[in-house]
Amino acid sequence: METAEDWLDAGNTHLALGDLEEAAAAYRKATEIDPDHFDAWHALGMALMKLGRYEEALAAGQETIRIRPNDQMAYTSLSLVYVRMGKVKEAEEMGAKARIISWGGKIKKEQA
Repeated sequence: METAEDWLDAGNTHLALGDLEEAAAAYRKATEIDPDHFDAWHALGMALMKLGRYEEALAAGQETIRIRPNDQMAYTSLSLVYVRMGKVKEAEEMGAKARIISWGGKIKKEQA
């Protein structure tokens, strides 16, 4: 495998087979090849969350926001991670940002 997409596909296959550790490893490889690959970071974050590795999942989620600062799914996923961590205030904050985006608002102005 040579591309981030190849590793993302491999991660998805591992996920479908129920092997979260291998899925996370493949998603991480995809992010190493392409540090701006939103789907790979998002998938990595969700796999890590399911594994109970919340701090790592949080870091991956922060990368999704770096890449797409106005993505509703990125904030919703971060909210889920915070819920799992027991951080209600942070979870509600991320949920509110997701709602703002769903209403057509922006969290961060687009760069020109």
